[in-house]
Amino acid sequence: MRVQLGNVPLHRHKVTAVLVTCLIVPLGVRGTTSGQSAPEWPDYLGGADSSSYSALAQINRSNVHRLEIAWTYQAGANDRLRFNPIVVDGTMYALGKERSIVALDATSGKELWVYEHDPLFQRDITDRGINVWQRQDGSERRLLFAAGAYLQAIDARTGKLITSFGKNGKVDLREGLGRDPSSIIEFGFGSLGWTSPGRVFENLLIVGSRTGEAYNSPPGDIRAYDVVSGTLVWSFHTVPRPGELGYDTYPKEAHEYVGANNAWGDISLDEARGIVYVPTGSPTYDFYGGDRKGSNLFGNCLLALDARTGKRLWHYQVIHHDLWDYDNTAAPQLVTVTHEGQEVDVVAMAGKTGFLYVFDRVTGEPLWPIEERKVPASDVPGEEAWPTQPFPTAPPPFARQSFTVRDISPHLDAAEHAKWTDMVGSSVNKGLFTPPALQNTMQIPGNAGGANWGSTAADPTQGVVYVLSKDEPTMLKLERRPPRRQTLPEGPPEQIGRIVYEETCQACHGEGLRGVPPEIPSLVGVTTRLDSHTIKRTLLVGMGRMPPFKLGDRELTGLIAYLADPSTAEEAAAAFDAEHRADPEGRQADEATGPLRFWSDYGYMRPTIGPAPIAPPWSTMTAYDLNKGTIKWQVPIGEVPELVEKGIEHTGSGSPRGAVVTAGGLIFSGTPDGTFRAFDKDTGEELWTKKLPLNPLGVAATYEAGGRQYVVISASPLREESDESATPKEAEAIEPAGAAPAKAAETAEDEAQAAYFAFALPNQSNTTRQ
Repeated sequence: MRVQLGNVPLHRHKVTAVLVTCLIVPLGVRGTTSGQSAPEWPDYLGGADSSSYSALAQINRSNVHRLEIAWTYQAGANDRLRFNPIVVDGTMYALGKERSIVALDATSGKELWVYEHDPLFQRDITDRGINVWQRQDGSERRLLFAAGAYLQAIDARTGKLITSFGKNGKVDLREGLGRDPSSIIEFGFGSLGWTSPGRVFENLLIVGSRTGEAYNSPPGDIRAYDVVSGTLVWSFHTVPRPGELGYDTYPKEAHEYVGANNAWGDISLDEARGIVYVPTGSPTYDFYGGDRKGSNLFGNCLLALDARTGKRLWHYQVIHHDLWDYDNTAAPQLVTVTHEGQEVDVVAMAGKTGFLYVFDRVTGEPLWPIEERKVPASDVPGEEAWPTQPFPTAPPPFARQSFTVRDISPHLDAAEHAKWTDMVGSSVNKGLFTPPALQNTMQIPGNAGGANWGSTAADPTQGVVYVLSKDEPTMLKLERRPPRRQTLPEGPPEQIGRIVYEETCQACHGEGLRGVPPEIPSLVGVTTRLDSHTIKRTLLVGMGRMPPFKLGDRELTGLIAYLADPSTAEEAAAAFDAEHRADPEGRQADEATGPLRFWSDYGYMRPTIGPAPIAPPWSTMTAYDLNKGTIKWQVPIGEVPELVEKGIEHTGSGSPRGAVVTAGGLIFSGTPDGTFRAFDKDTGEELWTKKLPLNPLGVAATYEAGGRQYVVISASPLREESDESATPKEAEAIEPAGAAPAKAAETAEDEAQAAYFAFALPNQSNTTRQ
C-alpha cells in the first residue's frame, strides 16, 4: 500500500514472522511477561502491554461491596502523587516522602527501605511509575528512573545507588540529541526528564522524554539504554535529520531548532514480536508552525519500532502539522480481535481528538478505513495549515468534537450563560481542526481534553478497549509578542510586575492569575500563602512543570508586588501604558525583532460551576468492542459536589485516571471528586464507591500477596478548591505546586499527607497503618 503523508511518498513496510525469533540470549527479564497472567503488578500499568489488566478474581462483582482499607502508607506533603506502584515478589516499589523511592511490604505497607534524591531534583523525579529489570537467574534486580535530566539505577533489594551505572550512577539524558547539552535545562519543565517511565525489553530500557513546550525546545528522540552499563544503544530521531525519512516534511534547517515530537506519555511493548509502540506528541511550538512548514514527521504519530534496534517498522501520523497540542499520550492497547472472520492482532491508540485509531499490529494497516478529509485553512501570517487530516470511519469517537451555543451548560445562571454564549458564538468555530487564529478560536475536545496519559486499558481476553476521557473545550487566540524587553520603563513596582507577568507568566497562568488547577495552579492570593523568599526562589530555580526564569531584582520585586495586588495595577494600566509604553499591547514587533512568531495561552474555559462551560457529561468511560468496531457502552464517571447537592448527578467530573480491569469482572478508577470507584466491566454499571480524604490522581494497581488480592491507589491532599471543577472563588486558595505555605506547619507530619490506600476483602487480620 502506497500512502502520501506530508510531502514524502511512503510505503508501509510489513514485518515478517522473523521478528518473533531472537538470536541473542538476553541478559535479563522483567518480573514476569504480562499483566494478563501475573498475580502481582510487575510493571508500570500492569505489564509490558500497558493493558492495566489482571487475571485475579478474588475481588469480583459479587463481593466488591465488601472492600475495606487493609493498609495505608503516608507519602509526605506531595500535592501531585499519581504514582502507579509496582509489586514484585511481595515487595511494592513506590514514591514516598520528599519524592523518595521506597520499598514496602505489599501485605502491610511496612517500609523496607528508602532511597532519597538530591533535593535539587526532588520535584523532577519520574512521578507516574518506575521500571524494574532483573537478571534471568534472579541474582540482581534494578529500578530505573529519571531525576531531572539524569537516568539512574538503584538496587531494588537494598535501595542503594548503583554507581557502576553510567558515570557515578548517572546518565546525562541531554547528551546525544544533536544539541549543545549545556543549552538544555537540567531540571524543570525544559529538562529532558520523564513524566512516565519507559519499557524494559531484554537488557534495554526504551524511553521517551519530557522536552518542554517552547520554541527551540530539545527534540524528543526515542532512545534505548543498556540497563547494566547505562550506555546508549540506539536512538530514533523523531525530528528527522538530513538523509533520514521525513526530513523533507520540514524546512531544511528545522532539525536544528524544532523540538518535541516526543513520547511523554505511555509506551507499549509486544514482547513476543519485539515491537515497541510509541505515541508521539506535537512539534514545538504547539499552536504556531510558520517555522516548520510541512506535515512534520514524526510528530503526532503511532510509531512501531524494532525494540532491539530502534528501526522503524511502520508509522501512522494521525495529525499533520499539529497546531492544537494534540499530543498522543495514552498507552496504545494491544488486543486480538476477530475481524472479517480472521483473528487479527491489533494496536489501538486513543487521541486527544476523541478518535480511537485501530491498526493491524504487524503491518500498520488501519483495521477500518481512515479518510483524509479537507479541513479549514489558516489566515495567520506565515502559517500553512495542512489541507487535510485523518478521520477514522470506525469506531465512533468517544468524545464530543463540536461545541456551539446550543451546547452550553444548563447549570449556569443567566448572566454567566449569556457570557459564554457571547464568547462561543463570536469565536472562529469551524470544527475539530479549526486552526488557531488572531481572534478567539474554539478548540474541542480541547488540548487538555480527549484521552491523555493513564486514559486507556483493555481486556485482552475479549478484544475490548476502555477509554477514560473528558470534554474540555478551550479558546485559543494567537498573539504576536516581541522578545522579552531588555529594559523596563520607570514606574510603580506593581506596574513593572504587570509587564513581567504578561511576558513571563500569563501564557500558562492566564490573565486572571487563576491557572488551570490542578495542572497549573492559581496564583490568586499566592503572597498570603508564601513568603517573598520562597516566591523568588521558585521563580529563579523553577519547580515541577515551571522552568526557571532569569529575572533581576527589580523584576522580581515588581512581580511580587503585582501578585499581591493585581487589581490596583490593572486599574491604572491604561494610563501607565499610554505614558510609558510605546507598545502597550506588546504585539507590534516587526521582523527586526526576530523570527515571525505567535503565542497563545492554553485557553482553558472555567465557569463558576463544573469543569467546563459545555453541558455535561464532562468525563466519560467508554468500552469499545473492537471485534465489531462499535461502542459497547459509555457512562459518565465522577460527580461535581455542588451539583450533587442540588440533586444533579451523573455529570462526570473531569480528568478520570487509571482504569484497572480484572478477571473478576471489574474496572477500578479514581475521580477528582475524591472518590475511588468500581464498575462492571461488561455493562459500565457502578458497583462500589469509596469516598477518600484525598484525591486519587494516579493509576491503581492490583496484586496478590499472602493469598489475598489487594487494590492500591495513590492519592494527594484533597482540597475542594484544587479540584478541576473548582470555582474561581475556590481557586483563589490554590498554592503553587510543591511550594510550602508561608504559614507552614512545623513538621511534615502536621501538613496534609499524600498517601497510598490498599483495599482488600475482610479477613481476620487487623487493618494496619504506617
